[in-house]
Amino acid sequence: MSFRPKFSLLASSIASAMVLIATSQASAQSSPASLTTEQKQLRSIYQELVEINTTDSVGSCTAASKAMAARLKKGGFSDAEMQIIVPPGGPKKGNLIARLKANGPATKKPLLLLAHIDVVEAKREDWVRDPFKLVEENGFFYARGASDDKPMAAIFVANMIRYKQEQLKTNRDLILALTCDEELVPAKYNGVEYLLKNHRALIDAEIALNEGGGGSLDKSGKPVRHGIQAGEKIFQTFSLEVTNSGGHSSVPRKDNAIYKLSDGLSRLGKFDFAFRLTPTTRGFFETMSTLETGQLSADMKGILRDPVDADALARLSATTPFYNASLRTTCVATMVNAGHAANALPQRAQANVNCRILPGETVEQTQATLQTVMADADIKITPVGTATVSPAQPLHPELMKAVTDLTNQMWPGIPVVPTMSPGGTDGRFLNNAGIWTYGVSGIFHYPDGSNAHGLNERLPVKSLYEGQKFLYDLAKRLSQ
Repeated sequence: MSFRPKFSLLASSIASAMVLIATSQASAQSSPASLTTEQKQLRSIYQELVEINTTDSVGSCTAASKAMAARLKKGGFSDAEMQIIVPPGGPKKGNLIARLKANGPATKKPLLLLAHIDVVEAKREDWVRDPFKLVEENGFFYARGASDDKPMAAIFVANMIRYKQEQLKTNRDLILALTCDEELVPAKYNGVEYLLKNHRALIDAEIALNEGGGGSLDKSGKPVRHGIQAGEKIFQTFSLEVTNSGGHSSVPRKDNAIYKLSDGLSRLGKFDFAFRLTPTTRGFFETMSTLETGQLSADMKGILRDPVDADALARLSATTPFYNASLRTTCVATMVNAGHAANALPQRAQANVNCRILPGETVEQTQATLQTVMADADIKITPVGTATVSPAQPLHPELMKAVTDLTNQMWPGIPVVPTMSPGGTDGRFLNNAGIWTYGVSGIFHYPDGSNAHGLNERLPVKSLYEGQKFLYDLAKRLSQ
């Protein structure tokens, strides 16, 4: 539900509110004196990037890429070390590639630092704050893209400048890729897909660091665990459609297209796909069962048994949507369109159902299950677009050791937990190309999350700077 503020305030209240807004906006423009030089630079880059609109409708990834290239050039990168790749027909879909060459013998393939700079749409009237102005308030940054994925993009830019200025000694190239249209599925101009097909040499690497991982805080802000994403679900949307001849609304008929489609969607809402653990999700619940207590811990242990404890599975599925999404394929109705006139029976009713399919299961199997759940031959199910199926990447030993060591240094005592992303990332294209891609960031969120893709997206201020230090140390360690 959208939130729209009421404007029935007295003039004096309005004036006071305007002063408060101006004050908060002013504070968002300034850097606290307590920040280090590196943190001030990051904050400036982060603010600039967030405030460049990169939505598909009116934004421009090319503008953002040019702005970040200018930052890199000011930091010491030459024009020869950077390229802005704009796909034909997509003038606003530019991608930035920058390379820091190894200044020692290159004994390893490059390390790719990947972040997407496009963001989902945001309507000003729905937000409490302007979604395209970075606001710092009560320990949080607020803006569209504040957490997805402009923090990592800004951090990578700031860290690359620091590596350049420090003349970091490396045994592999470091490649920065800021790409467009990760948020669109299907996407005509997906940056990673385009680069792999047309400029593979620019981003070819042994492994890539990407979004999808990160840390969890408890309600008090204490770090609980640090996740490394290895594997993600398969994205596939289906169109469900019922058509008939319709007619005059004064003479209703039982085969109303809206009713038939609604009945099918209602059955889907009550349905659970089969439970199955992947190696990554098994590792996740094994670790989490030792961190949780009471019934939740017992239930996590219950789903690890063979046979599975059915009551534990039911409770765990209902506890947290993330747990449920980790335990099975999910399909959910996201859009509905029906009818053509207020006084006519509908000739057509259509819904989009978005599925996130577990690795190892197929689109065809999922479609067959949907048809069974619909239990109505009049509901036609058609895949929308073609899913990109990618393998689950193995846990890279060198990366796991580096992440674990650095996590213990920065947040002593918290575990590194392998996770499977219920959403999709551009890692699926890279994994299929043999560039194993891992979600890891050192950026922590509270239990209620960041509200990425939703209203009033946010990021804890402290998390931005902790992520900067973690990713600086991680890329440095992996390249030496």
